Amino acid sequence: MKTIKSIVIIALISVSCSKSGSSSDEAPEQNLAPTKVNSLIYPSNNLLCITNLLDFEWNKATDPNGDTLSYILEISKTNNFSSNNQTFEVDNTTKSVTLEEGTAYYWRVKAVDSKNLSGEYSSTFQFYTEGLAETNHIPFSPQLLAPERNTAITSNTTKLEWLCTDVDNDQLLYEVYLDTHNPPMIKIGDNINVQHLEISLNPMNTYYWKIIAKDSNGGQAIGQVWSFSSN
Repeated sequence: MKTIKSIVIIALISVSCSKSGSSSDEAPEQNLAPTKVNSLIYPSNNLLCITNLLDFEWNKATDPNGDTLSYILEISKTNNFSSNNQTFEVDNTTKSVTLEEGTAYYWRVKAVDSKNLSGEYSSTFQFYTEGLAETNHIPFSPQLLAPERNTAITSNTTKLEWLCTDVDNDQLLYEVYLDTHNPPMIKIGDNINVQHLEISLNPMNTYYWKIIAKDSNGGQAIGQVWSFSSN
């Protein structure tokens, strides 16, 4: 009898160990972020909107794990979304929003899965809401092209490059400010009619620069401050 009992106990222990071992081999599924929203539909880029009640629309993202997605819609008066932001969480790909009239806006969207993991933001679109009896619209805020933000320049010259548009298609002129102090106060270019400027650099400095865009009707847009360093 003792021998039979010992065999039964050993068998039970073996079964218990086998079960615990098999469960430990099953690793939990890794949660992956949703894809980037790759297309903004409305308002389209550089659009002049005749109404301030807008139906924002974008394409769906996808989720590698098949999770349910919601979306974060972000609307701002600054193209770097540093202030004056409106943020909405929506369960589909449309959202109606009432905005101020006569104002330049910037918008973008990202997807969020049911486990609160976010994808990348979409590209940023800009648009302008028409004001009452408005005959001129200020330019959109200048966008940085080069040098990339906080990059290190190894040569003694570099080209400053930016992008700026105007819904009225006015001819734009630019003031360029460059300084080793923030904010930059030294004007190094005035009434420039192209969107680039070649400059000389001194080594071991951090440079700050900004663009002021002016249209032919007196409107102007002051860009944000960008920076880079010289080695």
